[in-house]
Amino acid sequence: MTLDFSKGLIPAIIVEDTTDEVLMLAYMSEESYGKTLETNTTWFFSRSRNELWNKGATSGHFQHVKEIRSDCDGDTLLIRVDQIGPACHTGAHSCFFNLEKGSDDKMSILNELYDQINDRKTTPKEGSYTNYLLDRGLDKILKKVGEEATEVVIAAKNQDKAELTSELADLTYHVLVLLAEQGLTPADIERELEKREGKLSVTKDRKPIDEL
Repeated sequence: MTLDFSKGLIPAIIVEDTTDEVLMLAYMSEESYGKTLETNTTWFFSRSRNELWNKGATSGHFQHVKEIRSDCDGDTLLIRVDQIGPACHTGAHSCFFNLEKGSDDKMSILNELYDQINDRKTTPKEGSYTNYLLDRGLDKILKKVGEEATEVVIAAKNQDKAELTSELADLTYHVLVLLAEQGLTPADIERELEKREGKLSVTKDRKPIDEL
């Protein structure tokens, strides 16, 4: 379908391809749409600055285009992207973080922590422990995951709930660092758990969720 730029700009809804999360809404001109197709990264038109802008050009938080769809009238775009770092200028992963109605039952703190860890990959910070782990590489990260897992076992055996909670938090952080280093996200784990739900195990050690 031919896109309708008769009014100058059309809205573009940006969705993260791996999680289906709506990240932001911006506007595209015919020129910015052409540059998006040309570079495979998102370009928009700033109504306040009256100029084109390439998402991530200054922050490094680029959006690599995976798919573009138009609506039935050809005057709205839905663009699926691989998001590098946070999409929002506030540092939040998505611009849509203000809950106006309903309940938010997502594990937002884990997602926020993962976003901060992943952001360290693109924008390193001096003195950051996360950058220390990422710079040392996979073997160092795996060593820390193993150490923290052992400390979880010890805390559980000691039947110290406060200690166990603290050690589980440490283990969770290091697992999130491992995910980021390997290019995975918490959403990948969620999808894997969803696939297992109610299904028979394919190995002797794996059980479906409803048998755990």
